[in-house]
Amino acid sequence: MNAYVFPGQGSQFPGMGKDLYEQSETARALFEKANNMLGHRISDTMFSGTEEQLKATNITQPAIFLHSVILAYCLGERFAPDMVAGHSLGEFSALVAAGSLSFEDGLRLVEARALAMQRACAQQPSTMAAILGLEDSAIEEICGQVTGIVVPANYNCPGQLVISGEVAAIDEACEKMLAAGAKRALKLPVGGAFHSPLMEPARKDLEAMIDSLAFKAPRCPVYQNVAARAESDPDTIKKNLISQLTAPVRWTQSMHAMLADGCTHVVEVGPGKVLQGLFKKVSRDLPVESASL
Repeated sequence: MNAYVFPGQGSQFPGMGKDLYEQSETARALFEKANNMLGHRISDTMFSGTEEQLKATNITQPAIFLHSVILAYCLGERFAPDMVAGHSLGEFSALVAAGSLSFEDGLRLVEARALAMQRACAQQPSTMAAILGLEDSAIEEICGQVTGIVVPANYNCPGQLVISGEVAAIDEACEKMLAAGAKRALKLPVGGAFHSPLMEPARKDLEAMIDSLAFKAPRCPVYQNVAARAESDPDTIKKNLISQLTAPVRWTQSMHAMLADGCTHVVEVGPGKVLQGLFKKVSRDLPVESASL
């Protein structure tokens, strides 16, 4: 069974999507539609912008979404998933590629998400840190012992978990993680505490918009970050998507669920190869590849 997976923020790179634009009329039409919808030529920033320009959340999230979804559309009949999933932002790409949400609604939602997250980040200094080489249960326990807000945010793979929260709480947690035997506790260059209670203002901003959109049953099950299991019911998908901003990304659990449900082949659709690497850490012999025209 084929799992098609979609990357999240951090996978962007200068020149992303330019090959699609140059090789496919479908891609050109969709990029131009996106430029018109957003009111600026995001395609120019993607194709010719600097790394620094691409790091801006209001650019990064739509750019990764567009690269991923347009590539899926350009694959045509070769896009043949038995299951899909996306890491954080990538979940929106997965839902559009699987037909649960339209391209237009997906892009509007991703743009709104990016702006809402920026506003939430501006309200309080916060950050994230990657904890390597410590059991998930130990990290969860330490987070519960720290003064202030700090929570597990991204369960990326066994031995790699990202925590999220207030700056002082993250600093205290990192010290405790290292004392408990973590190989590394590395603060990340991000603008806020994504997938934590500090994103509650962004969740509230997006809830009404998500509720107003027409979701359909996807062409195949979607393994959502919040539940880490196959979902096909539109109402459940919407509920999970609303919760996603403040809940952890359960990617490790999602990978295990897809494998348990029969996944035998993984195709990453979008920029980068991060998700392929994470799958290899869970199942070394699993065939993985990047989608290409």
